[in-house]
Amino acid sequence: MRLPNGFGNVSKLPGNRRNPYRARFTAGWYTDNEGKRHQQFKTIGYFKTREEGIIALANYKQNPYELGDLNLTFEDIYKKWSKEHFCKISKKNIQGYSTAFSICKPLYNMNFTELRRLHMQHIIDNCGKNYPSLKKLKILFSQLYKYALQNDLCQKDYSKYLDINQYKERNPNSYERIPFRQNEIEQLWEIANKELYPTIVLMLIYSGCRISELLDLKKENVNLKKRYFYIAQAKTKAGIRFVPISEKVYPFFEQWYYRNDCPYLISSTKQQHFLYRNYYDTYWKPLMKSLNMKHRPHDTRHTCVSMMTAAGVDDKIIKKIIGHKGQTLTEIVYTHFELQELLDAINRI
Repeated sequence: MRLPNGFGNVSKLPGNRRNPYRARFTAGWYTDNEGKRHQQFKTIGYFKTREEGIIALANYKQNPYELGDLNLTFEDIYKKWSKEHFCKISKKNIQGYSTAFSICKPLYNMNFTELRRLHMQHIIDNCGKNYPSLKKLKILFSQLYKYALQNDLCQKDYSKYLDINQYKERNPNSYERIPFRQNEIEQLWEIANKELYPTIVLMLIYSGCRISELLDLKKENVNLKKRYFYIAQAKTKAGIRFVPISEKVYPFFEQWYYRNDCPYLISSTKQQHFLYRNYYDTYWKPLMKSLNMKHRPHDTRHTCVSMMTAAGVDDKIIKKIIGHKGQTLTEIVYTHFELQELLDAINRI
């Protein structure tokens, strides 16, 4: 079927392409050095079928938009959206979205208009994250599509078809949690006596707290005199708790506390709040590689539990220290006796 003059054209390109049909229209004319006139084309986009290309041309004729935006990648859309959105939300939410975005590396360079449900579902099925993390990931996808639709950068929201409910009670392809062995802990001690940042690993092992909890810990919630710190925000209600500071790593807490004026206990070389991705990529991964160890930060938490169990610490005390599920809200209001009990327990490992 021949299209009307001035409407544009849809042609099939050679080769094996995912979207072989190119939709374009004449944007103007130019004269070459020999005096011949030529058409100047502008491409609307690339499509799987000729019909899709014709629809795109019709939509463009009704509502012209900036054609350069059609080539925006997943990463481009994220940057545009975050620039508008991050100024309206809390720092913690920004961190959550940033973490979710870091999971999507295989999608970064994909043209957003070519993104489909199967691409996003593949990320969900293979990232090894638990349900709360997958929920944040799906929200991110939804937010990006909302932004793209509002700005005429796509025609359909595929995020609404994503399935995360199957992972409510289980962690998809979860990473195996492997506690640090005794000889590995001894290696860490040797390095921590010479360098500052490896001390963070031992602080995690001898406290049982999550890496996010330690990186977000403010000095105002650290009591060096009574040797405990308070987790004011956590992933679960049970995570809000007092954590004893083991005498073995107390010097590290003291060193970080008085290191600079940053309000956070652990700070970057620029004396700023340490974001997880920065710490993990810059310090954790190189350290594990240099020691020939294969551990993730959450392994420190399991190491602490294993060590306390081996030392005969009561299960209820272990739950209080690590903020395990099952602890009630009333149990986080500790008496002086209970704090001492927690301190005695952590000092047994």
